[in-house]
Amino acid sequence: MTLKRKAIQASYSISELSKEFDITTRSIRFYEDQGLLAPTRKGQTRIYSQRDKVRLKLILRGKRLGFSLGETGRLFELYDADKSSAKQLTIMMELIADKKIDLKQKLDDINALLVELNDIENNCQKILTTLTT
Repeated sequence: MTLKRKAIQASYSISELSKEFDITTRSIRFYEDQGLLAPTRKGQTRIYSQRDKVRLKLILRGKRLGFSLGETGRLFELYDADKSSAKQLTIMMELIADKKIDLKQKLDDINALLVELNDIENNCQKILTTLTT
């Protein structure tokens, strides 16, 4: 794609976004159904804007970070209502703090399970040793 065409092209098809972000078209339609993307339509064809493309990128980033689609949607709503982004950043920091607390708890739970599994494994090994001697 030439630089001139890229500058003119402010819209994307669902298949272009699917390929670019390596996700299924079904996923993109799901995000649309959830109200996170709002493509225009030309007949049956969905036409995604640069804004939709950026939002899709943010949705996928949020998923990787463990944010729910509801949390991502809430941030989009805040941004749409207040473009100054101060409120959005404050809410984002609160969501990050909550996510860190959740992850710390999960990590603690995993560490406790590993200790318990190691204890069980050691007991099994001791019993196995006594049975084979």
